[in-house]
Amino acid sequence: MERIGILVGIFAFLMCAIYWFWTSTTEIGIEWVGVLGLMLAGLLGFMIAWYLWMTRRKLDRDPSDDPLGDIDEIQGEYGFFSPHSWQPLFLAAGAATIFLGLAVGWWLVIIGAFFAVPALVGWTFEYWKGPHAL
Repeated sequence: MERIGILVGIFAFLMCAIYWFWTSTTEIGIEWVGVLGLMLAGLLGFMIAWYLWMTRRKLDRDPSDDPLGDIDEIQGEYGFFSPHSWQPLFLAAGAATIFLGLAVGWWLVIIGAFFAVPALVGWTFEYWKGPHAL
């Protein structure tokens, strides 16, 4: 995975050298903002590669990392998913209305919040009482 960061770093430093040469041949001279931005992008790519390499060294290999592994090698619980809940649908509709309101008008944001806030509260507390309580 760290190969992606190394590729980004090498590409950015290569483009930095080309950009530096290209702008040094103009009448104005070297354009330092682009050169510095490409240098920082290259350093960021190498920093990401270094972080991923260090993290991979410290962790044990997960069975899901093996492309030839079987599904039954993965142990543990995947999590709890609510199969009967309608709250995410209403929350998504409210959030879509809110984001549409940012483009259309603030009055639509208020209407979207009117739907999103109860859906969020309902989704948060739906397992506290009733037939599906945990």
